Amino acid sequence: MIRLIKHASGIMLGLLFSSTASAQVTGTLERISVFGPSLAGNLLDQPDAPEVSVYLPPGYAANPDQRYPVVYVLHGYNGSDDSWFGNESRMKANLTADKVMGEGTSEEMILVMPNCNNLFNGCMYVNSAATGYWEDYIADDLVGYIDSHYRTIPDRRARGLAGHSMGGYGVMLIGMRRPDVFSALYAMSSCCLNEYAPQGGERALAMEQIKTMDDLDRGALRTFAVTAAWSPNPDKPPFYLDLPTRDGEVVPEYAGRFAANSPQAMLPSHVGSLLKMTAITMEVGEQDGLITANRTLSDTMTRYGLAHDFLTYEGDHGNRIAERFGTHALPFFSKHLRRH
Repeated sequence: MIRLIKHASGIMLGLLFSSTASAQVTGTLERISVFGPSLAGNLLDQPDAPEVSVYLPPGYAANPDQRYPVVYVLHGYNGSDDSWFGNESRMKANLTADKVMGEGTSEEMILVMPNCNNLFNGCMYVNSAATGYWEDYIADDLVGYIDSHYRTIPDRRARGLAGHSMGGYGVMLIGMRRPDVFSALYAMSSCCLNEYAPQGGERALAMEQIKTMDDLDRGALRTFAVTAAWSPNPDKPPFYLDLPTRDGEVVPEYAGRFAANSPQAMLPSHVGSLLKMTAITMEVGEQDGLITANRTLSDTMTRYGLAHDFLTYEGDHGNRIAERFGTHALPFFSKHLRRH
């Protein structure tokens, strides 16, 4: 079933279609666009009404008086909500939710994923004048919209954050900064956790010569994505950012901006925020190149007395994410989010 979705706060077009799976009750998936004042006027003119996938559990339509907890799910770099949700998606997260909720291994909940793929293939979920104030968009604009348009439990104790890779980074970052909004965190194979130490040299010098989008290769896109997020500069068109080097040499001031945005560096000043969480889990594959950084952050959390689970499993950065989302992440939120 396909229809236009029109809301009082503005016209937001989307697709509504029912998940299909034989011999089991299914949820409903909506893909809408949600405007956010936090994204409006960003310097790179990226969308201020990104696409958002909203999964409504199997019982949502049949139980009009029932309210549900919500898990906000953050995708990884070069991904999108569309790569996670939908019958034709790679992750098929809605079908996974159908299965575990239908089998009773997870209680029913609403799942929400915004699309933060942008000019550089990823927003890093941080507040940036260049690409938009994404932390505020998720914690304020999107949560406010979902609470006002769906039957949620509008309480931080009924909201969780989950994410993979860049999304796992977003989970830790937003979790530290917005404990007033979220109460449970599940970070999967998180990137960018340790203090980022930019390098100088020929590659850095080549980055400085990039003047147009046509000059950006895949490696440069990643660098420009984190730089636009962590080191924006309104006075430097067309990219509006300060690369961490000048003439191939690291600029300490700019490099410091990178370090300041790493959860490892942020943690000592955000212990109080994380202590407010009902539960925190970090997980990573044994063959994932990011395992050391994830373990280091876990060790730091332990030293600061932050209760959490650190899980490892046989797998690399992405080969078991869909499976783990169903067998571990959703049951985790089923256990730790308020249901009434």
